[in-house]
Amino acid sequence: MLGNLILGVNDAGADIVGVFRYDYTANSKIKVMINDCINPAPEVTLIKKLKLNEIRLKSANCEAFQKLMVSLNVDLIIVGTWKERISPKTYNIPTIATVNVHPSLLPKYRGPNPYMQSILHGELYSGVTIHLMNDEYDKGAILKQKQIRIYESDTSKELREKTVIKARELITEFLNDLNKRILTPVNQDERIATYFPNITGEEMMLDFNLQNSWEISRTVRALHPFLPTYITYKNVFFTVDPYNFNILDRYTNYPPNTVIDKNAEEKSITIVAKDQRAVRFNNLKLYKKSGIKQYIDKQVDIIK
Repeated sequence: MLGNLILGVNDAGADIVGVFRYDYTANSKIKVMINDCINPAPEVTLIKKLKLNEIRLKSANCEAFQKLMVSLNVDLIIVGTWKERISPKTYNIPTIATVNVHPSLLPKYRGPNPYMQSILHGELYSGVTIHLMNDEYDKGAILKQKQIRIYESDTSKELREKTVIKARELITEFLNDLNKRILTPVNQDERIATYFPNITGEEMMLDFNLQNSWEISRTVRALHPFLPTYITYKNVFFTVDPYNFNILDRYTNYPPNTVIDKNAEEKSITIVAKDQRAVRFNNLKLYKKSGIKQYIDKQVDIIK
């Protein structure tokens, strides 16, 4: 998100007076510098390429950051994927506004991970919203939105990739509209608002007695790449490959949670879901942390 927001602002021809990465609020400066040297993220490379000023502070609410924003006479603060609640003393500093870029079609899917929740709930569309920041998370008046199609093969990884690209387009359009003074904030409709918290550990475990085949599919796709999903067989855990499973076309007469097929060579297991449709999982991996040879041998033996 950060890299695409930088590119979007750059595309609009606006001046970027500083970039503040959340990494500095969560880690020491030394740790961030080491990570940036050993394995730099794409946005780090972009910041260096564009020779942007990096802000290295511990909080967006600290006095040093607030004084810096005043001294730079900033017109706009753009927030994306920030984990601390930003105080009014900070978000009221810019001469125009502080805006948040949220990866959903607000007021739906407020909260920490709209990618997951949109797929979990079987939405056909997600989106990106730019809204004014206020005291409450994701509730400020909407300034601009774009819609994104969700396909049945999309995991949260693909949805995130599409979303951040759309965010780049949206921020460019937003800044151009701002220059033309044609933006009108629209209050969010609380009647259709939804909020979902972070995923729990229990939701990572697939339950074939309680979930139908499409709910199984959505869970696997929604949690990738943030969290693994698991199935149990012979009292051990297997992690699921989110790109290597499929719902079989036919219905079965077997009760839910019945293993109706397995293949040790393909590391596959086929299990009946609540709706009596079977789901075949290929390339399963045993959840284990021992030596690799013992790991592989045990995995094949269990499936056999």
